[in-house]
Amino acid sequence: MPRENAGPDFIEALARGLDVIRAFGAQRRSMSLSEIAAEASLARPTARRVLRTLEQLGYVRLEGGGFALTPRVLELGVAYTLSAGLWDIAGPCLRDLVLATDQAASVALLDGSDIIYIARAAVPKVVSANINAGMRLPARSTALGKVLLSALAPEALVAALATPSAATTRPFRERPLDGLQDELREIRARGWAATDEEMTPGVRSIAAPVRDGDGAVIAAVNLSAIAAEVSRERMTTELLPPVLLAAGKIGATYALARSAPQAVVSEPATI
Repeated sequence: MPRENAGPDFIEALARGLDVIRAFGAQRRSMSLSEIAAEASLARPTARRVLRTLEQLGYVRLEGGGFALTPRVLELGVAYTLSAGLWDIAGPCLRDLVLATDQAASVALLDGSDIIYIARAAVPKVVSANINAGMRLPARSTALGKVLLSALAPEALVAALATPSAATTRPFRERPLDGLQDELREIRARGWAATDEEMTPGVRSIAAPVRDGDGAVIAAVNLSAIAAEVSRERMTTELLPPVLLAAGKIGATYALARSAPQAVVSEPATI
């Protein structure tokens, strides 16, 4: 069935392929044809054709009587982060931040009502959040997400919060939307956000915005700490300054990389 509001240039087959890829998740690494068809809202014959196409392209493989994604799907997300330059720039900065604080650090982007992690530097802890690059979490329940939401214009914020979340992990303590606007205004004014066991029990987080050369917020960087080890006061007095420095360094390096002249390769002149 054609989708609502789809224009004449809309490619339904491509949309169905993306629907099938999105049907998988952390709790559904391998799925049967029927499960995929139901999750993607497709007829079984349609789902089968999409899966066979993705299999030939190397994005899906047969596994345990069902279908599973292959690591090649990472190319779809990595292509964006590499083109934006954040992937290569954030990694070294995060490693420096971890060495300076002995806490896990991450960089994330905003996508609708979710954040997507694009880089992560962890430390061995008895208690830690199971987070990897590519993972989605609800933006309004994370320090990273609150920083990114606070940078949106009013209309964009309403649209973002109205977008259904695609995250498979739900918050440990989800706050109601009432009062979120006031919290975001405060975050925007002070330039950082903090959460206390909202997304994950026993974990605190503090985050700051990453800005490009024009001052626009393009990402956010955070530190996550075990609540039993790091107090709320220490989060703001000791850990916030290095987070702000890392955010500034990532943004400055990104702006410099984007402003550097690009080499233009032309065809050799014929003689």
